[in-house]
Amino acid sequence: MSLRDHRVTTTLFELAKEARSFSIRDLYANDPQRATRFRLCAPGYTYFYATQLINQEILSYLFDLARACGVEEMRGELFSGRHVNSTEDRPALHSALRLPPTATLEVGGVTVVEEVHEVLDKMAGLAKQVRSGKWRGYSGKKIRAVVNIGIGGSDLGPAMAAIALKAFSTPTLSTHYVSNVDPTDMATTLRTLDPERTLFIVASKTFTTIETLTNAEIARSWLLRSAKDKKAVSRHFVAVSSAPEKVEAFGIDPQNRFDMWDWVGGRYSMDSAIGLSTMIAIGPKAFNELLRGFYAMDQHFQNTPMEENLCMVMGLLGVWNATFLGADCVGVLPYAQALSRFPAYLQQLTMESNGKRVSKDGRVVDYQTGPVYFGEPGTNGQHSFYQLLHQGTRFVPLDLIGYAKNAHPIGESNDLLIANLIAQSHAFAFGRTRDEAALEGGGSSLALHREMPGNRPHSVFFAEALTPSSLGSLIAAYEHSVFVQGVIWNINSFDQFGVEMGKKVAAIIAPQLSAPLAHDVNHDPSSDALIALARKWRDENR
Repeated sequence: MSLRDHRVTTTLFELAKEARSFSIRDLYANDPQRATRFRLCAPGYTYFYATQLINQEILSYLFDLARACGVEEMRGELFSGRHVNSTEDRPALHSALRLPPTATLEVGGVTVVEEVHEVLDKMAGLAKQVRSGKWRGYSGKKIRAVVNIGIGGSDLGPAMAAIALKAFSTPTLSTHYVSNVDPTDMATTLRTLDPERTLFIVASKTFTTIETLTNAEIARSWLLRSAKDKKAVSRHFVAVSSAPEKVEAFGIDPQNRFDMWDWVGGRYSMDSAIGLSTMIAIGPKAFNELLRGFYAMDQHFQNTPMEENLCMVMGLLGVWNATFLGADCVGVLPYAQALSRFPAYLQQLTMESNGKRVSKDGRVVDYQTGPVYFGEPGTNGQHSFYQLLHQGTRFVPLDLIGYAKNAHPIGESNDLLIANLIAQSHAFAFGRTRDEAALEGGGSSLALHREMPGNRPHSVFFAEALTPSSLGSLIAAYEHSVFVQGVIWNINSFDQFGVEMGKKVAAIIAPQLSAPLAHDVNHDPSSDALIALARKWRDENR
């Protein structure tokens, strides 16, 4: 059923016309309790959303829309293991990755929780060996660097977590992430490492991902130039994959393969064996805390009434801003340097999930679905793109994220950081009138230039501290809000066919670039011209 087929949708489009002229100043002035009423508490976070362009009437209709679209019923299907990934006919059971060992869940006759914890225990075993120094390289030296080779979901999640939780990592081990097939990525990483002390994790479910396998082969050649013995590969490479034969053919010991499942999509997999590098970096205990944070938010989403459910409200506000108010993008502004890669991680989670134009029943949609996500940590972002957010012509809803305590409490720096978060929230919401601008400096001649309209809708996630648990909760909140949006838009949030076409064409073009002659160039004129020029420059430099 199309979103427009629900009667409540018409009402919301009418309310959106009114909401575009809302004044957040007036909303607060007319409702002294607004900041308290539009606030939710969930595991690890207080979520402030009073600075969104909503009122209680709009919120009530959004809840009605969610119920009309069957969000609560689909939530039950998600957690039960039903095939909510309709186009690929399989479950999307990432929530099973963080179930406690005492939980029970059976899918297709398989006890899922038991399988998950077998892999977690195996991961913990390797992590303890590497961290303790018992795992030795081919020359008997301890491992001092771990390099994760993956791309997309096999890179973004663990890379983001490694940076976010660096305060919890062991200083004797460095963790590196290589994803780009551009040889610069691998070359600059290997330049600082010792092959005798480096462990590589090759993360590819099928063990056929061209970028990952290309980089893995470069790493293997680098190792063998030092080791001179193919047997060394088994001491320096492990794999996260569901393709045992391909893993063994590469030279990796089958005992050092960590399994994956079809019911976990790449962008939802950082708490599976894909997170092996994270577990090695922070240790099994902290990794289990990360899983507990995920699980706590899963429970909140699964069991909390819609009106008090952070994930539900997040998802509904996303639909409100994108579909009804016409927002094309969302800014994610973490006031935490440790979350510097969080916006990039969210780009895949949100845009690969909900960047769809065809509904689950096979119709091209006639309404806006997933917006573009971007972001940068505060306070850095304040000195780059915030100018557009405050005074530009674009309508850009925002998520601000902050923590009262810092893992590195140096002087008054964190107080200044939080002061900036609160100040920006205030400025986004209330702005600065022309009269206020005239009084603050420059007089009436500059007042229009200094005026800030405000009315920039945003929410604030605020927590006591960034810990493994609170990071897990934050990620799970976004995962579930993406699911809510997908249900309302009637799209499948779990396939990614748009990723595949370019890779297939690249596989055809790559051998043409290295061919000695241009006899097989038969693409569109633009592509043919680029291929010919690339060949010309390549041949001139030989």
